[in-house]
Amino acid sequence: MQTNFTEEQLKDAGTARANQILRSCVHCGFCTATCPTYQVLGDELDSPRGRIYLIKDMLENERVPDEKTVKHIDRCLSCLACMTTCPSGVHYMHLVDHARDYIEKHYDRPWHDKALRWTLARILPYPRRFRVALLAAKIGKPFRGLIPDARLRAMLDMAPDRIPPVSRNDDPQSFAPKSEKKMRVALMTGCAQKALNTDINDATIRLLTRLGCEVVVAKGAGCCGALTHHMGKTTESHATAAKNIRAWTDEMDGEGLDAIVINTSGCGTTVKDYGHMFAQDALAGDAQRVSGIAMDISELLTRLDIPQGEARGLRVAYHAACSLQHGQKVKSAPKDLLKRAGFEVVEPADSHLCCGSAGTYNLMQPEISAKLKDRKVRTLEAQKPEVIAAGNIGCMMQIGSGTGVPVVHTVELLDWATGGPKPRSLT
Repeated sequence: MQTNFTEEQLKDAGTARANQILRSCVHCGFCTATCPTYQVLGDELDSPRGRIYLIKDMLENERVPDEKTVKHIDRCLSCLACMTTCPSGVHYMHLVDHARDYIEKHYDRPWHDKALRWTLARILPYPRRFRVALLAAKIGKPFRGLIPDARLRAMLDMAPDRIPPVSRNDDPQSFAPKSEKKMRVALMTGCAQKALNTDINDATIRLLTRLGCEVVVAKGAGCCGALTHHMGKTTESHATAAKNIRAWTDEMDGEGLDAIVINTSGCGTTVKDYGHMFAQDALAGDAQRVSGIAMDISELLTRLDIPQGEARGLRVAYHAACSLQHGQKVKSAPKDLLKRAGFEVVEPADSHLCCGSAGTYNLMQPEISAKLKDRKVRTLEAQKPEVIAAGNIGCMMQIGSGTGVPVVHTVELLDWATGGPKPRSLT
């Protein structure tokens, strides 16, 4: 794609990166075949190729973003299926992230949009606030029909029937290995996950210590910054990410770390991108170090000696989270681990397509999200599973709200198969 940025414009690192990405696009349209929003809406501007044209025009002309451009970019899930499909290696993630940052700085959203985005940014990354919000949503559910805004109704729907008590395992501390020590790892405990489902981190700690890992929950680490980053709130996302970088490098420079393990794939995609996010920052070197040892829990487990399990007679439908299969390119490890542990693993049709969760997408674009959820649930249930496994809390909540089949994290099944308790949702 030909671009016409001026030398002055290219002095901005974000614009220079956008220029590189735009020039790599050859207009082939392969991305439209795997774009969920294009499949649902059928509008070229709701495809990666269409959004690329909108972004190019906006950035080159330094336009104040108009409502049309913002609408189509807001509808992007950031599922990154287009990056898996693209034969030219267009790094769409960096391009759309820069566009969102530009929109946040130059577009005056309607007051109700601003209020919603401000609220989400002030609640979701903070577990205590999120717990209070979930409790309020639970109380407000009976009045759901009186609320006209579909986005507010979606927020009420997000509240689980059971809000788990706080797990003290999420506090800063170190867990000794239960067998011969093989490595020392830091566990990212996250933010929303700590309020929605404490079983995931608990299972991760049990499993890793059983397999010979010292597990550290680093003091000062918290939200990865993804939720605000994908809203274009760069200052906020970088502030929380910087806390993680400092917390983990303190551990790396102290007793050392072999890995930073992440069991929420949406967070993992962002942490692995810290090197890019902080490329122009004083923390650039430390950010690269952190990204260099960050890995999904399934990646780490493939390096450990998980025992071969006997057939358990349990049919598991594996849902591949977009942030894991497209964002991190981790595709076979979770399935291979489940099979090794003794589970029968099946996959839905069109497993490359998004379930519609996508961070805060199901709250800000509930109608499109609901269509994607319904399709995903149909393809999963068609496999007649006894349980559905996923590697991302957002996907688990999204799919779980549309099916009666139990939904668990992959690590909960692996913990159970190697001596841990049966996952709560299966009891």
